[in-house]
Amino acid sequence: MEIGYKLAAEAFGPAELVRQAVLAEEAGFDFVEISDHFHPWLDNQGHSPFAWTVLGAVAAKTSRIGLATGVTCPTVRYHPAVIAQAAATLALLSDGRFVLGVGSGERLNEHVVGRGFPDTVHTRHEMLREALEIIRLLWGGGYRSYEGKHLRLHDARVFDLPRELPLIAVAASGGPSCRIAAELGDGLFATEDKPEIVRHYREAGGDGPRYAEVPMAWAPDERTAAKAVLDTSRWAVTGWKVMSELPNPVNFEAATTTVREEDVLEKFACGADPARYAEVAQGFVDAGFDRLVMQNAGPDPDGFIDFFQRELNGPLRRLEPQGGDGV
Repeated sequence: MEIGYKLAAEAFGPAELVRQAVLAEEAGFDFVEISDHFHPWLDNQGHSPFAWTVLGAVAAKTSRIGLATGVTCPTVRYHPAVIAQAAATLALLSDGRFVLGVGSGERLNEHVVGRGFPDTVHTRHEMLREALEIIRLLWGGGYRSYEGKHLRLHDARVFDLPRELPLIAVAASGGPSCRIAAELGDGLFATEDKPEIVRHYREAGGDGPRYAEVPMAWAPDERTAAKAVLDTSRWAVTGWKVMSELPNPVNFEAATTTVREEDVLEKFACGADPARYAEVAQGFVDAGFDRLVMQNAGPDPDGFIDFFQRELNGPLRRLEPQGGDGV
């Protein structure tokens, strides 16, 4: 079991994210994972720095902790050749500590470059497959070209390649995306504690590490924590079908007006009771995930990191599957 810390790029500026990553390393986290967004989910989150610059600074300021994108879409806002180059560079600068998390993306971030965002999940999956094929091709060295249905590459070469290539963790939520993760990735990435995600991945031949984001919000009391989630992170209860489709923060504002405190408390570990955090994390362990990312939506990141070091680090690492698909 490895435990990661989510760098919430929608909620903090770049210098603050680097500071939190340094604290996370000191507190004993195994890795940090950063969202790769152009927009925040809600305007009142107030931030969305360039994830790759932040990760470069984190690599320079730390020595042990792993780094990951959670996740990058290498199909619209970025061409996969750019991501192949960026990931290789970051792997070199971090001495092999980088994991490339990729997914089919959200309209929120991808529409901004004016190329449109595919209306069907099937097309997004086709594009993700092609993108991963291009990345793998370039990581093989030499000048490469590629002619796909959606994406093309012409006579390109990544000159600076690490001896050990980054692991690629592919975001998945159903059978088709799990097959992509198993066939073209080295690991799985998910945001829901559904056993069928890991089951689909394994049935398709996947046997790599399985990353999942665990929703939590630390504050001295449960109500303060839940209010913080309602203020800035209520979008997280809408589910992936909503999160992938809406184009701008104002749309998420409108779509989440009916989210209640009870909805937050059902999904998130809120407050300062370690048992509740272990309960929420246990659901992901039972579903078969072995890389748990602590996604704190509370108002005090320093308080949460201290809470993790004092109360959560040991208990979370001792969690084991209690039957079901996680066994």
